[in-house]
Amino acid sequence: MNRTPLDHLLTWSGRILVALILGFVLLPFVVVLIASFNHSSILTFPPQDWSLRWYAHAFEYDDFADGVKNSLIIAAFGSTLALVAGTGFAYVLNRYEFRGKATLHAVLMSSLVIPNFTIGLGLLILAASVSIPRSMGLLVFLHITIVLPFVVRSVYVSLQNFERQLEAAAESLGAAPRRVLFTVTLPLLLPGLAAGWLFAAILSFNEFTASLFLVNQRTQTLPVAMYNYVREYADPTLAAVSVIYVVAVAAMLILAHIFFRLEKVLNVD
Repeated sequence: MNRTPLDHLLTWSGRILVALILGFVLLPFVVVLIASFNHSSILTFPPQDWSLRWYAHAFEYDDFADGVKNSLIIAAFGSTLALVAGTGFAYVLNRYEFRGKATLHAVLMSSLVIPNFTIGLGLLILAASVSIPRSMGLLVFLHITIVLPFVVRSVYVSLQNFERQLEAAAESLGAAPRRVLFTVTLPLLLPGLAAGWLFAAILSFNEFTASLFLVNQRTQTLPVAMYNYVREYADPTLAAVSVIYVVAVAAMLILAHIFFRLEKVLNVD
């Protein structure tokens, strides 16, 4: 079919609009990226002299190293436990009809509409009222609460796209329910489970506002360590940390997309 001049105009207008939006979204990161190579201890843009000294300083600063370790521990435990619980909830919501289903769904999704600082403050008050110390376990519980809706949605979408005829075929051939679960259901849900875990881990690793209420000097996460650093110093170290942060998360998402095809999990083309 021959395309009219109007079709070409709309096509190019759309491409230009997308390019402008991407440029607008990426502009702050580009500024931070360039500023991170500033040789001066005073954060200026554009840099007068170029250097990698602030990247070296970022790796040598003890609070950042401790923050990365704590963030990784909390993200690993929080996202794994959220995946186990979220998969169970998503399976129940997808496969069964029962009274209170809508209420359960609303409760599971409630942390999406409650600001994170409200969740953090509420948990701090609750923990203080029952004399629970601000520990790593309490932080893990906080992060499970925050990331659980994302895991439930990710697994639920995978279950919606799941071809249940495959389970029926396995059962018709004599497979026991447990064998169907471990040889058919879980392998086919693996991309959704992996994507849910990955999103939960990234969200947990980035979480700041709620964690600020519950961390102490021993359990502070990387975002909190970055916040404390910027209150005391104004050098480009934080720009270098931000670049490392963004590159690491982007690499994780690209690898996840290559291995698990995220567009299928997200139900988009």
